[in-house]
Amino acid sequence: MITNQEIQYVKESHFMVHDLGFMSYQDAWDLQKSLQQKVIAGEQEDILLLVEHEPVYTLGKNADQNHILQNHPSDVKTFFIERGGDVTFHGPGQLVAYPIFNLKHYRTSVSWYMRTLEEVIIRTLAAFGIKAGRKSGLTGVWVGDEKIAALGVRLSRWVTMHGLALNVNPDLSYYDGIIPCGILEYGVTSMKVCLSNCPTMEAVKEQLVTEFKTLFYRSTQQE
Repeated sequence: MITNQEIQYVKESHFMVHDLGFMSYQDAWDLQKSLQQKVIAGEQEDILLLVEHEPVYTLGKNADQNHILQNHPSDVKTFFIERGGDVTFHGPGQLVAYPIFNLKHYRTSVSWYMRTLEEVIIRTLAAFGIKAGRKSGLTGVWVGDEKIAALGVRLSRWVTMHGLALNVNPDLSYYDGIIPCGILEYGVTSMKVCLSNCPTMEAVKEQLVTEFKTLFYRSTQQE
């Protein structure tokens, strides 16, 4: 477990960014909860965490446990967590971003926050030549009828945790063990599937941070 004291923060213009590299889901979850409380208390600046996890399935607070299928890999851990949404997969090759942001610095609107997270992903994908968008009534980012990024968040006193997961080049067979986000009629894809030359994880991280910095800014009235 990485302690808060061991983290070397990189100061950005309006929030901090820390690349955790590869971290277990449990440790990253514990870290998020600790940082959220610090941001609520005013002891910590807004921070964006970037991470990859071991293969896990996570179920949101209203998820249907039947959406984890009987044929799922037995070595994949399952976590019941406090975010919204149904079941999803995290694993190597998937870029996970956890913004711990006080929305009072930006806009106190959950719908604005969710649409802005989607826009971050859409712009990131566009930078690599992938045309992605939204589906009416559904959360996440899609390439045609296939989901390339999932979202799930929790807010406490307008401070966020959890966030987004973008499929760069994960093993998509893990999705065969679940009904992703409880949606039967659509599939799942990745940047590797969409592109003849998949970018590196580092390149995708850099672009994602650029889009976060573009879309999450504080006006002079909010400072």
